[in-house]
Amino acid sequence: MAGGAREVLTLQLGHFAGFVGAHWWNQQDAALCRPTDAEEPPGELCPDVLYRTGRTLHGQETYTPRLILMDLKGSLSSLKQEGGLYRDKELDAAIAWQGKLTTHKEELYPKNPYLQDLLSAEGVLSSDGTWRVKSIPNGKGPPPFTNARTPKPVIPTEGSIRVWSDFLRVHLHPRSICMIHKYNHDGEAGRLEAFGQGESILKEPKYLEELEDRLHFYVEECDYLQGFQILCDLHDGFSGLGAKAAELLQDEYSGRGIITWGLLPGPYRLGELQKNIYRLLNTAFGLVHLSAHSSLVCPLSLGGSLGLRPEPPVSFPLLQYDAALPVHCGAILATALDTVTVPYRLRSSPVSMVHLADMLNFSGKKVVTAGATIPFPLVPSQSLPDTLMQLGQATPWTPLSACGDPSGTCCFTQSVVLRGLDRARHTRLKVVLALFWQSAHPRDTSALPAPRVHHWGRSLGPIFAAAAA
Repeated sequence: MAGGAREVLTLQLGHFAGFVGAHWWNQQDAALCRPTDAEEPPGELCPDVLYRTGRTLHGQETYTPRLILMDLKGSLSSLKQEGGLYRDKELDAAIAWQGKLTTHKEELYPKNPYLQDLLSAEGVLSSDGTWRVKSIPNGKGPPPFTNARTPKPVIPTEGSIRVWSDFLRVHLHPRSICMIHKYNHDGEAGRLEAFGQGESILKEPKYLEELEDRLHFYVEECDYLQGFQILCDLHDGFSGLGAKAAELLQDEYSGRGIITWGLLPGPYRLGELQKNIYRLLNTAFGLVHLSAHSSLVCPLSLGGSLGLRPEPPVSFPLLQYDAALPVHCGAILATALDTVTVPYRLRSSPVSMVHLADMLNFSGKKVVTAGATIPFPLVPSQSLPDTLMQLGQATPWTPLSACGDPSGTCCFTQSVVLRGLDRARHTRLKVVLALFWQSAHPRDTSALPAPRVHHWGRSLGPIFAAAAA
């Protein structure tokens, strides 16, 4: 149980959603493992909103994401579908047949050096199926610091990352991963390309019952479930699967918040006409159907455009990345998501998902846009008002929803989050932001909502993000 936390169940649908989700969960894990002093108060974010506690069959306590993940055959690489905390189900099954047996076993992908180094640092899986973890205080966070010298950790390289599981450092519950075996991740045949294909998956009893079983497992153990957040690919057939999943959630759990983040990878090639038409149609159908069944929908992409005419990828003044690499795009979008979702993950005085969605909905329009400044250009010797006023008439964040240039447009309402600042600079932040917005946009009649400020250590650097309608 989450002990009073307002729990959120995450659905992660699609392969690019896997890249964003892997970075997202790695960031949550890094926050949990951040060294703290005994006298330091707990962080402002409540990890129990996203995580659940449990026990293995051998009585060991686990702390895993409250997550349901769906992807295609061939997308897991060296990651086991049942995760790494529990013994394989096949090894525990009693075999009644006394005759001759023939075993056909698929060869596993070898773990890359990054995952091998990670496993050796955390513990080992013993012969009896028990995961022997090195001493961890209170079941969360890293082992205590010692004076002994530790080897430098291995950093994953772009060449060693083929799929999102190649850099996922978080252990998943056996009920998290749901594989769709009728479609392939690799190759040109058997691909999940169209919206209708994705819709038809959850019309099959096999996959529908599997999803419902996992939903009931996670929901029934929650004390106060505030809602669901869906990370869903929009450019392929997962847009249809996400739409059916959102419809199921709306029917089964009415009154709970459903916030959908529609994800698209970086820029596309102009010469692939058929793929681009599929991408456009899937995105359009996905936004329409997801908005009908979600409390809020926000497209996220660094591609610059959702249409058939390609635009240059999004550029950041202080950040360099390769837009053609999903691992780079996923890292940026996950960082923005980690900031935008702060309001409903706070430990004290959180804004519920339903309230946040109601605040951003205008006249029933559920599709919103997002933007972020990564990192926020605040130097140590400068105050926040001085930094904001140097921007002049420009907004401080870069658009992340591939909806064109927002200059000259007006928003009706917005949620603004600024995190990573020294607490000494939080003084009268709401007043500072309101004055800045009024001076930069004197004709804008939108009311600036109370910002949610989070201090999670200076090492992350300041990040400024907003969701607007």
